[in-house]
Amino acid sequence: MTDGDGTGDDSVTGSATARDGRRDVVVPMRLYKTVTVFSTLIAVVCVVFGFMLLDAATLNVSFLGGAVDAALSAVGVAVDDGVVSTVLAVVALGVIGFGAGVYTLGTRFRARGMGKSQEDANEDSDNNG
Repeated sequence: MTDGDGTGDDSVTGSATARDGRRDVVVPMRLYKTVTVFSTLIAVVCVVFGFMLLDAATLNVSFLGGAVDAALSAVGVAVDDGVVSTVLAVVALGVIGFGAGVYTLGTRFRARGMGKSQEDANEDSDNNG
């Protein structure tokens, strides 16, 4: 069920396979806007929070690091500072990676009628003047 122009547009499933193997999902404009806004928001929040966790892992004077130490002390758990720093650093990298993954998946969506500039520009550009 391809459209015959080599792009692999599948009208039944609403997805397209480009020549590089990337699959795009064609959705209505309202869903496209929703996915774009929320994937970008989640990605930004995850990256900022991840860097806050990295800061807490590397600096003993950070607010978040102090809050984690206070919460562990309140529960009665005695944990070495090196273990807390290591766990915070691993969680921070995981949160940053999760945000990057959400953003990457969000870029796979496009609205009907939207083309990609790489595929639309078939002519060679002449940058020599």
